[in-house]
Amino acid sequence: MKKINVLWIILDLIFLVVFNAIFFMVGGIDHSASVWISYGFIHFAYLMLVLTPFLIRKGKSAHVFGYSLYSISAAYFLIQFVLGIIIIFISPDKNTAVFLVQLCIAGLYGVFLISNMIANEHTANAEEVRQNQIAYVKDASAKLKNLMGRVSDKEAKKKIERVYDAIYSSPVKSHTDLTEIENRILHSINALENEVSAGNNENMATLVNSLLNEVNERNLRLRNINSL
Repeated sequence: MKKINVLWIILDLIFLVVFNAIFFMVGGIDHSASVWISYGFIHFAYLMLVLTPFLIRKGKSAHVFGYSLYSISAAYFLIQFVLGIIIIFISPDKNTAVFLVQLCIAGLYGVFLISNMIANEHTANAEEVRQNQIAYVKDASAKLKNLMGRVSDKEAKKKIERVYDAIYSSPVKSHTDLTEIENRILHSINALENEVSAGNNENMATLVNSLLNEVNERNLRLRNINSL
């Protein structure tokens, strides 16, 4: 286990050790049911705060997701801790009421937490789609630009440049219906790289013409989809 992980575990345990030491040394072990209920809910709230990092969706906006979830968990722990301490000091006999109040607070926490997690999932999924859409234009343009620098034949270079301009100016926003043709375009560019390396000008010309048709078809289909 990494040293940093060990240190985080130790840091997380400090509250539990201090709280339990004070609880048992000052109050002993003879408590009413309401006190034990509050004791349990305080530990549950702290456990959820510690586990919050594992609930954060990975992605470009992970820090934003983490902030929202941490805020909810921290607020719940603070409310539960203050309420629990008050109940521990008062030690009321109404055990059912104490349990129901803290259960309702925990339920509200669960609703807020899960709602935010669902929203984060939607945001992260949208970001992934956006990144994949950007990747098509970015990767295809980069490969074609590299090929232009490797082709010595002026006519072939001019044709590749036309394909490059067509892809570079293509709309970034895509659609799932275009996944197949976009993958085909990327595959054709890879094939073109092989032909450039081999110096096959005739095959290059055929591939470039095919590529230009595929790019134009992709953009036309995208415009038709957006117009619906």
